[in-house]
Amino acid sequence: MSCPFNEKKYKALLEGLEISEVWLHDIVSGVETMRLDSEYHLKVFESIDRFKRLNSSRFCKFSDYGLSIDCSAFYPGIEQFYGTGNNPLIRVQNIKDGIIDYESCELLPELSSDYKTLKWVQEGDIVITKGGTIGYAGYVTKKALASRDLIFIKSSQIDPNTSKFLYLYFSTDFAFKQLIRSSSQCAQPHLTITLVKDFDILKVTNIFIRLVAQVYDSSLEKLNKSKRLYAEAEDILLSELGLKDWQPNNNLVNIKQLKGSFLTSGRLDAEYYQSKYDDLFSQLSKYECDTIKGIAHIKKSVEPGSEAYRDEGIPFVRVSDVTKFGIYDTSIFLSPNDFNLLELQPKKDSILLSKDGSVGIAYKVEKDMDCITSGALLHLSIFNEEYNPDYLTLVLNSIVVQMQAERDSNGAIIQHWKPSEIEQVIIPKLPKPIQDTISAKIQESFALKAESKRLLEEAKIMVEKEIEKGGE
Repeated sequence: MSCPFNEKKYKALLEGLEISEVWLHDIVSGVETMRLDSEYHLKVFESIDRFKRLNSSRFCKFSDYGLSIDCSAFYPGIEQFYGTGNNPLIRVQNIKDGIIDYESCELLPELSSDYKTLKWVQEGDIVITKGGTIGYAGYVTKKALASRDLIFIKSSQIDPNTSKFLYLYFSTDFAFKQLIRSSSQCAQPHLTITLVKDFDILKVTNIFIRLVAQVYDSSLEKLNKSKRLYAEAEDILLSELGLKDWQPNNNLVNIKQLKGSFLTSGRLDAEYYQSKYDDLFSQLSKYECDTIKGIAHIKKSVEPGSEAYRDEGIPFVRVSDVTKFGIYDTSIFLSPNDFNLLELQPKKDSILLSKDGSVGIAYKVEKDMDCITSGALLHLSIFNEEYNPDYLTLVLNSIVVQMQAERDSNGAIIQHWKPSEIEQVIIPKLPKPIQDTISAKIQESFALKAESKRLLEEAKIMVEKEIEKGGE
């Protein structure tokens, strides 16, 4: 004799398990995204679907905005033009925390018709990462080229406030989860233009659109002011050192005696002895200088290997997470039980300096950090009180040290800057009042950048809360 179905007991058995019940007709009805894989139907995604069904009248399709969506196509050999022009190329790695980092963009010249598949985005457009790290949105604030791993929305065609709202909407956790969910399931997941066209957008009032756009504009204004102050600090440094608008000698021929070259440096590669480096050291010789060894202690970090990576734990910061303006959130974690945290965590006023990959990136730590850094990042702690930490960091990021890093790390497929070479890097010592002036501008710049980030998060939260309310 069969037992009657006990729905209450059945639901109790499912409690706490990652199991979703989905009607077949709901799957079949999604022609564009007919998915049977279990990952697509995780509880977190099904709850979003239920929410949208219950509030269906409060959503429209992105296609209702009538905006064109595009992406660049394959463009072989573009790397040969990197650094030879003034047009930024936005790639996936240039979109950090919802901001397009133009400072880290490769620069390209005006390209021939052979590269017409590499397309332009305009101020006011939105880019979304579709390959590699997927689902992250950025708002375009200057004309640029967009790589093939980006989908771009031509939102510059509509009211600027509306385009900013759409950017903030795509930046919410609500939208991000849907983008991640719908990415194609293959060895390297990616988003499609069709997916974005079919995306559900919350209907909101014009008053709300103007309000969140104003908050975003305030964020952007503070970010731009932050960049101007940092540029002023750089201008003071280079002017004091006679390096503003300085053009080194790029003569490809330079004659060296053996005792003044190999017997001193141990280097035989011609790139190491380019005339421009001699010009730099000649200019620096006009000022009192020290080496890094005489200014700061250098401490190495650890390289645990990818097998130690975790989805939770203590954040693991790599070179790709660090810029001269700050440290971005990382998605990689380590188990805190496996490491001596007191030894490895960056301390306030120490300087992180990259020695591998993108060498010579320096960032001064503003407060003790609860993270572990990659072995490619050295920790510099200043013991020479004649050097201000902000000043030293600015020098490290300037042409003064960047050229020395370039000289030392030349000749390798993957750039590597030896700690023994870093110790001998020459640092000019400007008078303390000038260092303090530079430091004050940098501190104000970083404070404005932090406020800009806070306002951007505030705008995103406003949109998130409006989604929770159901919009109009």
